[in-house]
Amino acid sequence: MHNSPKQSGTATLTTPRLLLRPLTGDDFGDHAAMLADPEVADGLAEPVADPWRSLATFIGHREIRGYSHWALEERGTGAFVGRAGPWRPHGFPGLGVGWCLARAHWGKGYASEAARAALAYCFETLDAPEVVSLILPGNASSAAVAERIGHRHLRDTTYRGRRVHVYGQRRPG
Repeated sequence: MHNSPKQSGTATLTTPRLLLRPLTGDDFGDHAAMLADPEVADGLAEPVADPWRSLATFIGHREIRGYSHWALEERGTGAFVGRAGPWRPHGFPGLGVGWCLARAHWGKGYASEAARAALAYCFETLDAPEVVSLILPGNASSAAVAERIGHRHLRDTTYRGRRVHVYGQRRPG
């Protein structure tokens, strides 16, 4: 099923273990707690000084672009796992797929599971010819997730004053 980006902004996806649903204001507490963890924040390509503005940015991105990161919930428990999804704010070097998980959920394969679903959404629903992910040097865990979903290191660039690795891939076929 192919939806136009404006129609797909409230899309909900499921994976074997996760529900990917639109972020809402009700996610603020969990989102803020995730971003308050210094180990989580150190891995983000975009520094987060204000978790409220961060959440509002993702919700606003959905309004402007028609797509954005989803809240990730464990299907079995309903627990907030983090966020992941398509992303292309002004100045971003292409349509991106990003992920950020609460540390309690690291090492379970959730980032790869959510990123695969988001990547498929980008290719199948958004009809993207290429999808990228920006990863900070030294963030081996995110680089491994990028490689697990089929991304390869393409180049390095500067984004918002920070040196980043650009991983990505072209649409199959």
